[in-house]
This record gives sequence, C-alpha cells and structure tokens, in this order.
Amino acid sequence: MRSRADSSMAERKRQLVADELRDAALMLLATRGFDAVTVGDIVAAAGMSRRTFFRYFASKEDVVVQFLADMGTDIIAGLAARPRTEPPSVALRHAFWVPLAACTDHEDHAERARIVARLILDTPALHARWLERQIQWRSALTAELAVRHSLDPDTDPYPRMAAGMALLAFDTVLHQWPAGGDEQRLAELTDRAFAVVAPALDALTASHNAG
Repeated sequence: MRSRADSSMAERKRQLVADELRDAALMLLATRGFDAVTVGDIVAAAGMSRRTFFRYFASKEDVVVQFLADMGTDIIAGLAARPRTEPPSVALRHAFWVPLAACTDHEDHAERARIVARLILDTPALHARWLERQIQWRSALTAELAVRHSLDPDTDPYPRMAAGMALLAFDTVLHQWPAGGDEQRLAELTDRAFAVVAPALDALTASHNAG
C-alpha cells in the first residue's frame, strides 16, 4: 500500500511533467503560431515521448485550455482570499491580477504570456475555448460574490453583473496589453480598466448596504 508521502511525491512528479509539456507547448505556440506547431514539435522540445504527452493532454489545443483553467482557478482563489471589507472593485482587481503577476515574474515570461494571450484571442478555435472558459469563470465568480455580499445569485442581479464587468475589464487588459510592456505598464493598464467599472461595482453594493 502506497504511503501518503509516496502519493504526494508521485503527484508532484506528474505536475512537473505536465508543467514542462505546457511550457514547451506555449513557447512554441508563441513563437511559431498555433497552426504551425505539432504535438511532435512539442514533445521534441520537451524531450519526452508522444505517449507521455497524451497521458496529460488530449491535443495541443488542450494545453491552452488547461492554461486558461489554471488562470481561472487563480482568479477565484485570489478573490476568496481578499478581505470581505474591501470594496468589490478593489477585491476583484487584486484577484484578476494574480494570474497576470504570475506572468510577469520574469521579463521573458511576460512577453511569452502576452503573445499566448494574443494567440488565444486571434485564433478562432482558441478564442471559442476562451469564451467557454469565461462562462465557467463568470459562474464561479458569481457564486463567490454572492457569498461575499450575502446575496442570492438567483434573485439578485448584482453578483452576475459584477462578475461580468470584472471579466470585461480583464478581457480589455489582455486586448490592450502592449508588446514589451513591463509589470508596471501592465499594472497601470489593469488599474485603468478596473477604474472604469469601479463606480458600478461599488455603487451597487452601496445601494444594497443602504437598503
């Protein structure tokens, strides 16, 4: 019988392999474009076999889907970790900054992430997946916002509307992310996007509190 430590180590190893495949795939997709990259190219870059690749991903498209799923997980976790006394615009801005900050931990990573973001937005098949993920994110954000503000998401419009506004701000940041933009430039762009929706986000909760 495997011990908990053995299981944990095996899980970490699986995650490391998945991360290596993901990073190799994203690097190639960012430099060559989606259509020009094959699974064979990815496994060659990662130094692994096709069999190993298909143990973790169903296709090269699935790599990008997982990348998006991880972003969503970071955003929801980021929102849940924010103090409930924070204005919604502040909490949401910090939550959506979590995956962006992870992309800017190194200059090369930031530019790669920007190119991958543009690839997703400009490639019809990937953009469709992006929209699918946004629907899932909106549902999770709606639920979290409802809990934070003690609202019923089935009868109160605020949680769903707030989630939609935050996603629109994030989508705008990705569309306007400039080539060569450093962390400060990206942070400024994020601040501006969330500043646009802040009055609505915070006024809605203010009206609920007044009531």
